[in-house]
Amino acid sequence: MAERASESEMQVLSALWDEAPQTAADLTRRVGAANGWTQATVKTLLARLVQKGAVTAEADGRRYLYSPAIGRAEAVGEESQRFVDRLFGGRVSPLIAHLADREALSDADIAEIEALLKKLKS
Repeated sequence: MAERASESEMQVLSALWDEAPQTAADLTRRVGAANGWTQATVKTLLARLVQKGAVTAEADGRRYLYSPAIGRAEAVGEESQRFVDRLFGGRVSPLIAHLADREALSDADIAEIEALLKKLKS
C-alpha cells in the first residue's frame, strides 16, 4: 500500500482481514455501527482503500464484495517503517531508548527485545 491508510480505513481493513469477502452492508454492521458510520461513510472508506490498492472490489450482481489486497503483516510493516522514519529518522534504537526513558517497557517487553537481539546476532 503506497499511501498511508487513515485510522478509520484501518478499522475497515482489519475487519476484512478477520473475514473476507464482505459487502459494504456487512462492514457497516460490523464496523460502522460501533463508530456511528452510515453505509455511505463505509463506502467512502472502501473506495479510498480500493484507490490505495489495499482492498479489491468484485462485482456480485448489484453489490460489491470487498477483500484485502494486502496482508496484515505487510501493512503493519509499512506503517511501522513510516512511523520510525517520520519520528526517529529511520532508526529503531532511538525509539527503544524513548520507550525505556518513559518506562513504557515491561520486564516481559525487555526480555522479548533481548531474545530478538540475540536471535538477530546469531
